[in-house]
Parts: sequence; C-alpha cells; structure tokens
Amino acid sequence: MAEPSTAATAVLSTTIALASFLPGIDGNALIGAFAGATLFVMTSKELGLLTRFIYLFISLIMGYLLVPSVLAHTPIKEPALAGFVASLFCITIALKGMQQIENANLINILRGKSK
Repeated sequence: MAEPSTAATAVLSTTIALASFLPGIDGNALIGAFAGATLFVMTSKELGLLTRFIYLFISLIMGYLLVPSVLAHTPIKEPALAGFVASLFCITIALKGMQQIENANLINILRGKSK
C-alpha cells in the first residue's frame, strides 16, 4: 500500500498549524487533536489510503469538538492532551459501537435481554 507522500503530510501539518492561529480556535486543542488523529491513522495500516484520510478528518474534527467534554469529565486539564485522547479514541469507539448495533437483536434489546 502506498503511504501518504511527504509533501501531502507537510501541507496538512502546515494547514493545521496555521489554522491554530485563527481567532476563536484553541490552538492547543487543535494540535492535540491532529496528533491523536495522525497517530490513529498511522497505526491503522490495514485500512486503505482513502479510508485512512477520511478517518483522519473525522477524528480531527471530533477530537477537537470533544475537548470541552473531556476536560469537564476527566482529570485531564490540558486542552492539547484532551484533544489527543479524544481524537485517538473517537473512531475506535464509534466503530465498536456500530459493530455492536449491527450484531444486536432489536427484539432482545427491547425486552431487556442480552443476546
């Protein structure tokens, strides 16, 4: 499988760094979310390149948006670390949740039975 080119990675990194300077954007949270999303995508070698880029985008956005919740409900107090953790785990948790829903028997769920 072809890896993302160095030029594409440099452009994406530069775009994220410049976006962190925009007013109203928490730069620490954005860079933390980008780092977590990048780590997730780089360790998911079994996925196709397009799928990895889509997951990178979703993980980056959701990681950034989840920073206030992570800060409010965990002992984490730094936005960069909160963004990193949120973006690292959001795709994994979403995929596991989707798998559980696909395997669930709706009748048993409504009756309160497990499997």
